Amino acid sequence: MGPATEAGPGPGDLLRLTHLHVHPVKSTAVRPVEQAEVLPRGLVDDRSWVVVDDAGVLVSARELPGLLHVVTDTPATDPGLGAALRLRHADVPDLLLPTPSGPTTRVRLFGHELRGVPVGADADAWLARALGRPDLHLVWCDDPTRRRLDPDHSLAGDHTAFADDFPVTLASRSSLEQVDAWVRAERAARGEPFAEPLRIERFRPNLLVEGTEPFAEDRWTHVQVGEVLFRVTKPVGRCVITTLDPTTLQGGKEPLRSLARHHRIDGKARFAVNLVPENPGTLRVGDEVTVRAGDAGRA
Repeated sequence: MGPATEAGPGPGDLLRLTHLHVHPVKSTAVRPVEQAEVLPRGLVDDRSWVVVDDAGVLVSARELPGLLHVVTDTPATDPGLGAALRLRHADVPDLLLPTPSGPTTRVRLFGHELRGVPVGADADAWLARALGRPDLHLVWCDDPTRRRLDPDHSLAGDHTAFADDFPVTLASRSSLEQVDAWVRAERAARGEPFAEPLRIERFRPNLLVEGTEPFAEDRWTHVQVGEVLFRVTKPVGRCVITTLDPTTLQGGKEPLRSLARHHRIDGKARFAVNLVPENPGTLRVGDEVTVRAGDAGRA
């Protein structure tokens, strides 16, 4: 299939990629980058590692908000890094880790039964010190092709590592501003104190674009970002992680309350869209974005 053609924005509008985010270890701090390599599994090193408990079940910021204060880097997010992964937290010394090897172990990510390679005792001890739980284990996805995606919204061969559902997520600045306006109106109506404007980090998208109407992305079927074409699968269902301030770790009802009231699709609060890469390539902040609109969710 050739490049997508622009549809959705008004005449003269120009969409641009303004932010790129990689999350090497699932649920840890967002890592902004100026460029990122895209493979069929998604952005290189995005959600390639995951924290699990003794039973192999995912431990995310839903259960352990302190993960949001763990800063993780790879050569994809810090090109000068001489290790496969660096773990950083204000309360403990940095830990540099090589690419792990050895037999795989069970990883249960929501309803998915996956496999990964345990990183080892040093990483587990570091997590225990940083996060205060002795039952945490770091696991690396050695083979993303093992992970099959929702057959209702994917094609044979589509795969990813430890993302919730699909390889890449995209959000728009205008949608974020619309949600922020809803939150402010809701707080005013309830007599609640105002908070700081919503930060896109609450929603943890890989790509942030500007230049379109709020929630226009819900109607897109394909997105061309620079040299990479993406297929849109469906809007992203949101969870309680969005209610956590990534700096203070304090929770609340927003923005999930306002999203549930104003932007429900198929009975679930939605924000941003899931993407599957159609070809490998390099994304750069500032890339032009063109889209094809229609009924998203068709593979």
